[in-house]
Amino acid sequence: MGEAIQSFVEMTGFSMIANDPKVLIMIAISLVLMYLAIVKKFEPLLLLPIAFGMLLTNLPGAEMYHRELFASGHVDWAALSDQGGLIDYLYLGIKLGIYPCLIFMGVGAGTDFGPLIANPKTLFMGAAAQLGIFIAFMGAIGLTALFPNAFNFGVREASSIGIIGGADGPTAIYVTLRLAPQLLGPIAVAAYSYMALVPVIQPPIMKALTTKKERQISMEQLRPVSKTEKIIFPIVVTIFVSLLVPSAAPLIGMLMFGNLLKECGVTERLSKTAQNELMNIVVIFLGVSVGATAKAESFLSPMTLGILAMGIVAFMCGTAGGVLLAKFMNIFLPEGKKINPLIGSAGVSAVPMAARVSQKEGQREDPSNFLLMHAMGPNVAGVIGSAVAAGVFIALFG
Repeated sequence: MGEAIQSFVEMTGFSMIANDPKVLIMIAISLVLMYLAIVKKFEPLLLLPIAFGMLLTNLPGAEMYHRELFASGHVDWAALSDQGGLIDYLYLGIKLGIYPCLIFMGVGAGTDFGPLIANPKTLFMGAAAQLGIFIAFMGAIGLTALFPNAFNFGVREASSIGIIGGADGPTAIYVTLRLAPQLLGPIAVAAYSYMALVPVIQPPIMKALTTKKERQISMEQLRPVSKTEKIIFPIVVTIFVSLLVPSAAPLIGMLMFGNLLKECGVTERLSKTAQNELMNIVVIFLGVSVGATAKAESFLSPMTLGILAMGIVAFMCGTAGGVLLAKFMNIFLPEGKKINPLIGSAGVSAVPMAARVSQKEGQREDPSNFLLMHAMGPNVAGVIGSAVAAGVFIALFG
């Protein structure tokens, strides 16, 4: 009887914690993320599934996710069928690149590209906001050069870290999966955490780079965009971007397909499904699976601190890049046609949160100023820009 009791005790997770106490730190981190999602409402639809996935994967003995089944960029199908846990099977949707593309379809189905079509100049601000991606890329390489004993970021890892600056979680996951899957956990947590902190991070940068007079610039109403233009736009963008950067075709293609479902007017049921039911299901699976990759042995390292540091640098530089380009464009624009630089910060592709921040900051200076629709131009351009940047990195280093 005594041996049976001892055997049972040794099989419990409580006993296993003594052998690996680091899991307690990961459980504590997951609880903090749940607090931020539930109480502070920081991107709860994504952060809560990620946090709970992190909790599940770090519970000793649960055996729901096995990193070794996906080592070296390949799936060990034989071992998966024998010892795979629940999250191992859900993770296949990430490993095979399915979830990020389906989320892009849902984003496209819920996005209005009308402001971008009506004011094509905002495309340049969306492109400029990708500056943070390439600065963080160089920063990660620099960290390795300065501190080789603590960091080991090659070009593939640096590309995955840099893409955080696009403020686009699915794109960050897609790139990391292809270039540095071992960093998926910390990069996903960093990407979605900074997305949730858009209203906190961006305003100080926006104010520091603009004058009160610039923040009060009132922009003329956008021209109406015809239904024909909205139908042609996703088709043309898909063809052009896919030919220019073929590796971006999965993301851009699904983004524009979702938008075409919305704009064509004959697939309302499909559009609603892509925006709602399908999107919600995929977000649950994606969040739990991504969180499960944040195991103690990979997450608790100097590499994670470097990722968090470079991620915030990328985000800040992306915000600054959009604002500064808008200021530069104003040098060549006549009075009455000038751009309020606040909308440049929306070039990071946190849709529509970044555009709302531009609107809020503009109304603080002038309550009669409405910038939301103007800010949606660079905002949706940023989604396209981050997907193109992802395609470039995958083409160069994949």
